Amino acid sequence: MKIGVPKEIKNHEYRVGMTPAAVHELCGHGHSVYVQANAGSAIGFSDEDYRKAGAEILDDGPAVFAAAEMIVKVKEPQADERALLTPGHILFTYLHLAPDQAQTDDLVKSGATCIAYETVTDSHGRLPLLAPMSEVAGRMSIQAGAHCLEKSLGGRGVLLGGVPGVSPARVTVIGGGVVGQNAVAMAIGLGAQVTVLDRNMDVLRSLDHLYGNRISTLFSTAATLDEAVTESDLVIGGVLIPGASAPKLVTRDMVGRMPEGSVIVDVAIDQGGCTETSKPTTHDAPTYVVDGVVHYCVANMPGAVARTSTLALNNVTLPFIAALANKGAGQAMKDDHHLRNGLNVYQGKVTFREVAEATGYEFSDPEACLATNSIKNKETP
Repeated sequence: MKIGVPKEIKNHEYRVGMTPAAVHELCGHGHSVYVQANAGSAIGFSDEDYRKAGAEILDDGPAVFAAAEMIVKVKEPQADERALLTPGHILFTYLHLAPDQAQTDDLVKSGATCIAYETVTDSHGRLPLLAPMSEVAGRMSIQAGAHCLEKSLGGRGVLLGGVPGVSPARVTVIGGGVVGQNAVAMAIGLGAQVTVLDRNMDVLRSLDHLYGNRISTLFSTAATLDEAVTESDLVIGGVLIPGASAPKLVTRDMVGRMPEGSVIVDVAIDQGGCTETSKPTTHDAPTYVVDGVVHYCVANMPGAVARTSTLALNNVTLPFIAALANKGAGQAMKDDHHLRNGLNVYQGKVTFREVAEATGYEFSDPEACLATNSIKNKETP
């Protein structure tokens, strides 16, 4: 298979879809890999590193899309990239389609086969391709929140861990999943007073067993959430419904009653955010203020630590990339229902139920689509 790795073009996005080590692995299976010039140079992967691994270096993104059958990326394709997709392309990347009507429309029109990292599953019901970036984002959320609490950035002027004789900051983590668990670990490490809310008692028991009286665990209801949020210096939004838009758990009214200069870090912003006042921001302009509350809603947080994130991501994506290339996308998804769960758009049809519901398309069953259709081979020059 011909595999393309374009340079990411989203604002301050320095991650790359495949490392030289991953390229070497695929070339060893007899596949051809085309990498855009300087795709990984910002994080220490030179064009020469890719050449030594067996890749061919192409000058620009359009050349990579034209040469490749499968495009491997990190972030969702931007409008210019979506215009390059054809019915013969396989796209393997993060998509986050539910809150993104324009992207969904373009991918449907393209006729391409679009597989989303964030909805691929495993035998334990987890999301293995989302997990490493959730780990990074969860840890970064505390780092970013602590920084935003500084007075010069509009915050309350509160040190997360306090000092002897002065109380630490009050941190509320909404959601005890991968993001929440990593946020809790970082916040405790910095000495904050931590409360975590979730609706899964097994999650709360696990966190209580791990941290004991160093944290407070609360079953999430409208009342407990309201009380915790409105008394917090820092709120971390780590809510996830796989493939669907995040529920708006933190209302505008709650935000208005938070202390002046408090901070919200909405890690769920990729799926639309879990706060009514959240809107996507970039690393160029990461924050804005609503009702005196600083909002940090960067949609590609792990891009700030791009080398760590790229290595972590490739550790989990490589086996799936290899399966798609070795077997062909159609057969790979027929053989592995966990990979098939990643199929969001297929030949002009929306094949993930929550995406279809959020964007107004008719849902098409992915198994039925793969059983009755074959993925078209891309004509390459």
